Amino acid sequence: MNNSAQATASPRLSGPSLVYAWYSVVLLTLAYILSFVDRYMLGLLIGPIKADMGLSDTEIGLLLGPAFATFYVLMGLPLGWLADRARRTWIVGAGILLWSAATAWCGLAKNFVQLGLARVGVGIGEATLSPCALSMIADRFPEEQRGKPVAFYSAALSVGAGIASLAGASVLAWTSSRGMVELPMLGEMAPWQFTFLIVALPGLPLALLMLTLREPQRQQSAVLESGEGVTMKQALGEVWNNRASYGALVSMVCVMTIVAYSQGWTPAMFERTWGWSPQQYALYNGLGLLAVGPLTVSLAGWWSDRLYRAGHKDAPLRIVMIGLAVLVPTGAVAPLMPNGGIAFAILLVNNMGIAMLSACAPTALLNITPGAIRGQVVAMYYIAISMAGLLLGPTAIGLLNDYVFGEQGIHYSAALVPLAFGLPVILCLPKIRRAYGRRLEALS
Repeated sequence: MNNSAQATASPRLSGPSLVYAWYSVVLLTLAYILSFVDRYMLGLLIGPIKADMGLSDTEIGLLLGPAFATFYVLMGLPLGWLADRARRTWIVGAGILLWSAATAWCGLAKNFVQLGLARVGVGIGEATLSPCALSMIADRFPEEQRGKPVAFYSAALSVGAGIASLAGASVLAWTSSRGMVELPMLGEMAPWQFTFLIVALPGLPLALLMLTLREPQRQQSAVLESGEGVTMKQALGEVWNNRASYGALVSMVCVMTIVAYSQGWTPAMFERTWGWSPQQYALYNGLGLLAVGPLTVSLAGWWSDRLYRAGHKDAPLRIVMIGLAVLVPTGAVAPLMPNGGIAFAILLVNNMGIAMLSACAPTALLNITPGAIRGQVVAMYYIAISMAGLLLGPTAIGLLNDYVFGEQGIHYSAALVPLAFGLPVILCLPKIRRAYGRRLEALS
């Protein structure tokens, strides 16, 4: 592509513009953290929910994965299309209100169907966030400054899980000491039900704050620039024409989401295998994730920007590959350890690999995607990785527990999942890097 066909480079941000850009990143990251808190909480409450509703591990797996993922996936592409045209701050604000209300509904559910429908509502609301958020971040920051804010936003994966663990541990400890909780108009509620109501509360003020954000000006690109906006057909065509490059990146991220979402079973594994109570696991896990997650994500973003400035245009992809090489073996080995302490320590290293990959994969995606279709491509990206992670991860553990290893063999199920899905992709890393590099060259 000649120079005249390239998009005009964005100036480097400084001063008040940089401060405001980071203010918007902080608000979007808070929303992402809240989404993970609401999404993650169900995994901490498997025991009491199973006892009260009489559910099987397979049914719990469906609630952890497909019930959430179905509409999260179905709504992703239309919302990505909308993100390329409408005011993104309003879309995100509405989404926060929806998933917070659905989280509260989880606490009011009386049976499997009601809880499943509530999880569907959480999925629809959360589908609004990342297509809009990453599109806004890309429009606020030039490429050479994009790694750190994207990594900061992506830190919500570990920070959100950590806060969810600590919040869950605190609420469970308090409510367990009190037994049933009496609330006006709602009557008596079990501790797990009250937990859902508590974690849903921050959604309203955060949604209102989101409306205070200014909408960033969309970056124009010579690639696919046409009139008021690119059609969904054009966006799909662009991805299909470059399917090897996009597929190379997405395959690695799918392994990460499969492993990460299968870890919704980790509190149950620690309880069944090593006798840790949910409160004990949640406390240690929360502290551990908050200790290693943000630091790893920050270092990954800094490293990505440093390598990029040094002339390595595939810098974020390199870090994604390193993260994959860390998370697969540690995910397979940790469940087989003789005691919970060693297993937990190895899982902290596993979470460092997950954090590295999740921090840099969105940057790697944005760097091979024309600005005119970023919202739609980000939506397609989250559709793909969510389908893989949510449909395969939790459900595979539940099925293996019920039909292969038994409930007490959950550690074998947890060890098998990262190995089965991750090893084939690791063997393809040289081909993955070449495919991604070809796309970068085509856009340069």
